[in-house]
Amino acid sequence: MAVNTDRASIKPLIERRSIDYIPEAERHGRLFSQFTLWMGANLQITAIVTGALAVVLGGDVFWSLIGLLIGQLLGGGVMALHAAQGPKLGLPQMISSRVQFGVYGAAIPIVLVCLMYLGFTATGTVLSGQALGQLFNVSDSVGILIFASVIVLVTVLGYRVIHWIGRVASVIGVIAFVFLFWRLMSQTDVGALLQIRHFSWSSFLLAVSLAASWQIAFGPYVADYSRYLPSNTSAVKTFFAAGAGSVVGAQVAMILGVFAAASANGQFAGHEVAYIVGLGGTGATAALLYFSIAFGKVTISTLNSYGSFMCIATIISGFKGHVTVTRMQRLVFVLVIVGTATLIALLGQHSFLGAFKSFILFLLAFFTPWSAINLVDYYCITRERYDVPALADPNGRYGRWNLLGISVYVFGVLVQLPFISTKFYTGPLVAALGDVDISWIIGLVFPAAVYYVCAKKWHSAVPDQLILPVEQNSHAQPEKSGASRAAAQA
Repeated sequence: MAVNTDRASIKPLIERRSIDYIPEAERHGRLFSQFTLWMGANLQITAIVTGALAVVLGGDVFWSLIGLLIGQLLGGGVMALHAAQGPKLGLPQMISSRVQFGVYGAAIPIVLVCLMYLGFTATGTVLSGQALGQLFNVSDSVGILIFASVIVLVTVLGYRVIHWIGRVASVIGVIAFVFLFWRLMSQTDVGALLQIRHFSWSSFLLAVSLAASWQIAFGPYVADYSRYLPSNTSAVKTFFAAGAGSVVGAQVAMILGVFAAASANGQFAGHEVAYIVGLGGTGATAALLYFSIAFGKVTISTLNSYGSFMCIATIISGFKGHVTVTRMQRLVFVLVIVGTATLIALLGQHSFLGAFKSFILFLLAFFTPWSAINLVDYYCITRERYDVPALADPNGRYGRWNLLGISVYVFGVLVQLPFISTKFYTGPLVAALGDVDISWIIGLVFPAAVYYVCAKKWHSAVPDQLILPVEQNSHAQPEKSGASRAAAQA
């Protein structure tokens, strides 16, 4: 089926859909936009800080780089498997969780996803506020407010503008990172840093966990940005486009963070943005770098805010039925979301680094089980055969509450508790493992295995084929099956 990839040019600037299924006639875009979006989302200051944590918290350069790369590949694979669902289903990621949790039950992981978005938006806003404060010679708090205003605007505009900013951010990010790497290499004896090797399992697995958690955290919304691609887009190509952009962008940023922290002599923590910019110089060069840092954070912070809006609309629609979100309602939702994140940023800006590390590691306990269940169900149990119209019907195929999915999810969270090591909570088995946090590995493997075994025996009826909504007045309708074909004939 031929699909015009230039359809986007005739679409309005402001996205009119929210959590709706995207009809074939409105599909547009190219796979390369997935690569640039996720590269732009990762070539930014928070990824630099995340990589730096591997060294700040005790690791050496050599083993930190290897650990981060392993984490990127493992977590990036999980993230990319979610991305591949977007073109096939034409739905936001968390809507599809209703297959595994029920139309009402899906609200359980979605609420936790909203908290994740708030946390990441807040931490990104802190760093961007520092950059804008330096750029405009104002306080960090004023910089935070300026940045929040930009995020509101871009989030309200929606999908097309987000992808456009992702492309621009990729270009700016590549230029800035090449320059910063050049400056860092000219000021630092990289060879000497790489020769210092004191391997420890705790530091090595911390690096793996930092990178894996960074990538897995994209899972709950990555399909939101691939769902507009034509439905015949290759799942394998979508996997590699989104995954490669995210892994390459994050690893490059984290490598810079590792070398910067290792050469900082203790000056990095608490002055993350100023130290990174200081590598590049002063005056006009510094101003350009501050701008690139702030602009780089626009992409990912917008993704987080947009994802929060999608999640809230998903929760409401689950309990109230189909919801049409007007542009004014979208604006109100976004103002509340970004306003809350901004308040958190203003209150927590002076204790950022330690809180951020604990935050991203603790979140893994709640998102790895969801990811494991969703992926096992989609690729191994239902094998892409979803009844999309039934996702909006509490009395339909998937019901209100799916006790199997919810029970395995709760099990997946609880089974990690003995292995979690954060400031918020430390499990009883962490000390016996040499202070190594392996909870995210447990949270992926055990729920996946349990759900696969149980769902094989007790899953609900699976359609023979993917059932899509009937598309009215569409120039390009996908093939329908089952209930959809019958409804079309009626």
